Amino acid sequence: MDGYYTWMLVSASLVLLMTAPGLALFYGGMSRNKSVLNMMMMSFTALGVVGIVYALWGWSMSYSTTFATADGETGKEFGKLFSDPFKQFGLETTDPANYVFVAFQLTFAVITAALISGAVADRLKFSAWLVFLPIWVTLSYFPLAHMVWGGGFLSGVEGGLADLLFSGDGAAAVAPIDYAGGTVVHINAGVAGLVLALLVGRRLGFGKEPMKPHNLTLTMIGAGLLWFGWFGFNVGSIVNLDAYETETGLVWLNTTLATCAAMMGWLLVEKFRDGKGTSLGAASGVVAGLVAITPACGNLVPWSAMVLGLVAGGLCALAVGLKYTLGYDDSLDVVGVHLVGGLVGTVGVGFLASNDLGLLTGGDGRQLLVQVVVALFAMLWSAVATLVVGLAIKITLGLRLDPEDETDGIDFVEHGESAYDLSTGGGARRTSVLTSTASEGANA
Repeated sequence: MDGYYTWMLVSASLVLLMTAPGLALFYGGMSRNKSVLNMMMMSFTALGVVGIVYALWGWSMSYSTTFATADGETGKEFGKLFSDPFKQFGLETTDPANYVFVAFQLTFAVITAALISGAVADRLKFSAWLVFLPIWVTLSYFPLAHMVWGGGFLSGVEGGLADLLFSGDGAAAVAPIDYAGGTVVHINAGVAGLVLALLVGRRLGFGKEPMKPHNLTLTMIGAGLLWFGWFGFNVGSIVNLDAYETETGLVWLNTTLATCAAMMGWLLVEKFRDGKGTSLGAASGVVAGLVAITPACGNLVPWSAMVLGLVAGGLCALAVGLKYTLGYDDSLDVVGVHLVGGLVGTVGVGFLASNDLGLLTGGDGRQLLVQVVVALFAMLWSAVATLVVGLAIKITLGLRLDPEDETDGIDFVEHGESAYDLSTGGGARRTSVLTSTASEGANA
């Protein structure tokens, strides 16, 4: 167990790396040069805000019915939807032996919230983002984490989804599969990104003028860091401690091979469609494969992981163009990669799961049915929660920058800085103020 706890702390640190700097660089490079700092700040502040909220009531709301306090007491469950937020509020009564699990799950909550930011690049008020974060994780992330991983409605428990679908007849054998977050993380974030993008509206000039990534070098570095950190994400989510020696190796291989196949699948689509395979496509294909294998990594074998990755890479490459066809502005393709990739992984495991569970591997279709219903439930829950939070902020604080500020650039308007303004020693507002003050003194 000493080795297990050590690996869990390493895994938590790897997942932390995925948000900052991994996601911050990935999204920052894909942004325009006048919004790169704001994009990176959205990832960093997701860590700051959600980390605090998770320690206060997020852990308790997700897992206080599963992990007892130091005195051996568990929290009350509310309708199999969430646990008592106050039972382990502030971690005051949490058993210190569980701190390692708190740390690991905290990083999952952080990156899920941070993923949403890519859908609203260039135009969301920074104050609105800071208000959105704690309310959204409370209404959407914490309940879904409890339902899927905390013994709630979307797990294989009595009175849960599978039990209701099959009236208890073999329900445990077809419990929903979500090894590391296809529903809780990626479908949840993908739907939230779509809803928030619709509420904020399209960027000025969307569909009429080029909005190309300003620094693909940063994006590829970010994708590499995400891939590296994802081994903590997936391999750290050990489900069967009795077989961890074989399970961890399988999950590592499946995560790697699916990602390799997804990258090549994306590049193949680009080659046949556009004539060239791009660096942005390679980086996006990597993330699409990681997303898709997340829910399925412990229930596939290497060959089926590659099949899943190849399908995910190809479908996500096609899906990112839907925003132009349907007219919604998902700035950095959160919907095309995370929602579509999460759906491919969550539903795909219903086709390919080992041990005669998948429809194509000897199963009778019940696992596939459960996976589809779970995915639909997660989409609905996230959509309603995000709509409620987004509308409330839109009516009160407002969600979007003024058109003039959006044109000038969100970095300077919201943060008083410019990522590449070297003439003032880095572009910080305080630097220009000091320079101006010094000049006035000299003139006097």
